[in-house]
Amino acid sequence: MVGRVLITNKYRQLPEGKPTGSNEIFCWNVRGLGSMRAVRRLQHMLKIYHPQIVFFMETKLNANRMERVRRRYGFFNGIDVSAKGSRGGLSLGWNGGHLVRVKSFSENHIDVEIQEDEEKPRWRFTGFYGAPKVRNKAETWALLRRLGENNSLPWLVGGDFNVILCAHEKKGGLPMEEARMEAFRRTLEDCLLEDIGFLGPWFTWERGRILERNIRERIDRCVATGSWSQTFLNYSLRHLSHSFSDHCPLLAETEDGRKRSNTSRFRFESWWVLEESCEKEVKKLWKECSGPYLNRMTTLAQGLKAWAGRMQFNHKELKDEERSEENLVELSEVKLHLNMEMDKEERYWEQRARVN
Repeated sequence: MVGRVLITNKYRQLPEGKPTGSNEIFCWNVRGLGSMRAVRRLQHMLKIYHPQIVFFMETKLNANRMERVRRRYGFFNGIDVSAKGSRGGLSLGWNGGHLVRVKSFSENHIDVEIQEDEEKPRWRFTGFYGAPKVRNKAETWALLRRLGENNSLPWLVGGDFNVILCAHEKKGGLPMEEARMEAFRRTLEDCLLEDIGFLGPWFTWERGRILERNIRERIDRCVATGSWSQTFLNYSLRHLSHSFSDHCPLLAETEDGRKRSNTSRFRFESWWVLEESCEKEVKKLWKECSGPYLNRMTTLAQGLKAWAGRMQFNHKELKDEERSEENLVELSEVKLHLNMEMDKEERYWEQRARVN
């Protein structure tokens, strides 16, 4: 039985204006949003990536509280499924640039139809949360099969399935039973769903700060029908870096197929200031710049983009490499440092807001 559910603006007409031509869907098992610190951490992530659609799992909040949190993030349209006590809880939100119709929901899924504008094809997104307990796995796969029955729309399913597809998607701990993986594979095959691949770190879940107890798995993913992949030829899924939750966020991005410009605008990412080397890099690059002011700014922007690429590569290397006592400590220190820097930034802006 599903707990309290709150739907905000279930069917909203598109505002006037040009469609974006793209979608960014942010999925994350947040492992609880009961503290203001967790709420602010997530808000920081959303400011960086600016998704149009968000799906959160394990909110551990009732529907009314989750609606307030969701609206704080700027997603005034959405559906929130209450947690059962301190377990579960789902939320799916979208901004005003999409026409969205809620089809169905449960404590394990939220299913919607999406249309960017009246000239674009409709498609389907299902935010999915697989049952964590083995005894409930059969119900999870039965639910996904029911959702796949008589489906005629391009379909994307994303979330935490709480199971891996193949043995190589797990490192550490006891191997997962082949029967559990086979049940997942058969379900995807019956629903005509295929893994869409990813960019970024291989594993999406990690637990254990001691080497002997460290376990990593790829249990969060997006799968889609062939018609969805053909509708959105330019799509990607990124495993994002993070500083809280034992799951990594997923960001599915699509383009409408129009030719992209070869030139991209420079955008200063807010996470750059959290890197200790950022200020030093800016000063170094500025000293190396010469010529008119605009030329110097262009050179600075190019240098910062290259520096950011190196930072992301270093973080990815750290997350992907084989675990050792040393890099487990280093990972913990990196997360601690990021959280402390975000605390400083939040306090700074709170003080600025009070002054203004």
